[in-house]
Amino acid sequence: MANASRLPAVLSWVRVDPYILALLATVAVASLLPASGVAAVGFGHASTIAIGLLFFLYGVRLSTRQAVDGLRHWRLHSVVVASTYALFPLLGLAARVLVPAVLTPELYAGLLFLCCLPSTVQSSIAFTSIARGNVAAAICSASLSNLVGIMLTPLLVASFLLTSQGGVSLGSVDRILLRLLVPFVAGQLARRWIGGVVTGNKKILGLVDKGSILLVVYSAFSQGVVAGIWNRLTPVSLLALLAVNVVLLAIVLVTTTVAARALGFSRADEICIVLCGSKKSLASGVPMATVLFPAQTVGLVVLPLMLFHQIQLMVCAWLARRYAARPVKPEHADREPRISVTVSQRSE
Repeated sequence: MANASRLPAVLSWVRVDPYILALLATVAVASLLPASGVAAVGFGHASTIAIGLLFFLYGVRLSTRQAVDGLRHWRLHSVVVASTYALFPLLGLAARVLVPAVLTPELYAGLLFLCCLPSTVQSSIAFTSIARGNVAAAICSASLSNLVGIMLTPLLVASFLLTSQGGVSLGSVDRILLRLLVPFVAGQLARRWIGGVVTGNKKILGLVDKGSILLVVYSAFSQGVVAGIWNRLTPVSLLALLAVNVVLLAIVLVTTTVAARALGFSRADEICIVLCGSKKSLASGVPMATVLFPAQTVGLVVLPLMLFHQIQLMVCAWLARRYAARPVKPEHADREPRISVTVSQRSE
């Protein structure tokens, strides 16, 4: 009976994110009914508009002042940024030894791209709140990570994947400026006038976010299917990719935990470091991939990110509840944050 009573608790963190199911359904539709010819051109233009809209809204929502104010806790944020933009990329570079025996070149490019992405915002904050961590620091770290990532992610990807085989083309610089940076800066500038209206309509905002990403995924996979990407992906390579993603997340979680304790952070700060420094953003990654990579390879490139997103949600949900179940030591009780965040399921 004891085991039976634990089953619902286990299933509560094992459940698949509904948005991942929507993404998989979109991939299936693109595989069976890919857009081609004039339709493909139309979807390509629609994807370009959707990406610009997404990054404009990111600019409106991200508080620059919040990120700057949070720099007072610079040691904590330095560890999170180091995990996001140093530890992850180094592990991605080390995974080069897995090509071609374990990972195909396209899947490795996707893994390395995943390692260069910023952290999530909402899920990092929500899990930190569940775990009774430093929520204020999580808000600042997640915001800072995304602000930095708008510029740093494309630079890292270009540095690591700019090859003669066409991982990233030289023309990507113009596309990054026009499709990512300009809309983001415009959103930041418009924040003072429309920030309240945009953030106050979360349901509509969520539909725009998710709908735009589904559109981009359909367009990307359609082009990939026409180029024959599924002929280059086998069940064995998919299982290998899944295993590599699990190992990658495990290494980062262990490393951030050990680093936080070695540097003498409080438990609340440790929770923030672990749960913010181990995530990667699906919402930023999918549109960025369509700008940085050739159209025929985008489908395989974003596949590692889609798998990693689901794995990080499951593992971090379990980890947050383990942290929350631990008793708070009296000497640290006054250091526990008293900010709470309403958790809403959202793919980032």
